[in-house]
Amino acid sequence: MGLYDKYVLPRLIDTACGMGDVMKRRAALIPQAQGDVLEIGIGTGLNLAYYDKACVTRITGVDPAAQMQALARQRSLDIGIPVDMVAVDVRGIHADAGRFDTIVMTFTLCSIEDPIPALREMKRVLGDGGRLLFCEHGLAPEQGVKAWQHRLTPWWKPLAGGCHLNRDIPALIQEAGFVIERLDTGYIKGPRPMTFLYEGVAIK
Repeated sequence: MGLYDKYVLPRLIDTACGMGDVMKRRAALIPQAQGDVLEIGIGTGLNLAYYDKACVTRITGVDPAAQMQALARQRSLDIGIPVDMVAVDVRGIHADAGRFDTIVMTFTLCSIEDPIPALREMKRVLGDGGRLLFCEHGLAPEQGVKAWQHRLTPWWKPLAGGCHLNRDIPALIQEAGFVIERLDTGYIKGPRPMTFLYEGVAIK
C-alpha cells in the first residue's frame, strides 16, 4: 500500500463523505436501523453518531480498508452501542445466515469490486423481515451526465479508492435478489457526475 492510500486517501474520503448535504442524508437514514446491525464499508465511521442507542443493540462494521478504521474507532467510543470492526469485505465476516436485523450501506457500493456477490452475501446474512438501508451515488438519468460518468470513471477510480461514478444502484440491488420498498433519487450540491443519489430501503 502506497503513502497516498495509507495516509492521504482516508482523510480525503472522510472530508468528501462528510460534507453538509451528505451528512444530512446520513442523519435521515441511519436512525431507521434497528437491532443487530451490519454496516458495510464503515470507513471512518461517519454514520456512527446517528444510530439510535434505544433501537440498536450492536453494530458490526466491515471494511477492507483497515487504514480507515482508526477514525471509526475513535468515533465509536461515545455512542453507547457496542461496535465491532473487521478489516475485511462483506464476504469475509463468516456470519450465520439471517443473523442481522438491519444492514446499512452508505456511499460504499460504488467501490465494491464485485457488487453482486457482495449484495448476495448481504441478503444471506439479513434476517427475515430485516431491511437493507442504503444511500449511494450512481448513474444519473440524463444522457449528458451519464456520458461524463462513463468518461471520468477510469480516471476517478484510482484517485478515490476504486469508486465508480456510473453504477446503476437499483439494478444491482434488485439483481442480487432484494426487493426495493422505497426509493428516493435526486442531486445534492456538487458536480453532477458525482452527486446523483439513490436513497431507500430494500428487503429480501
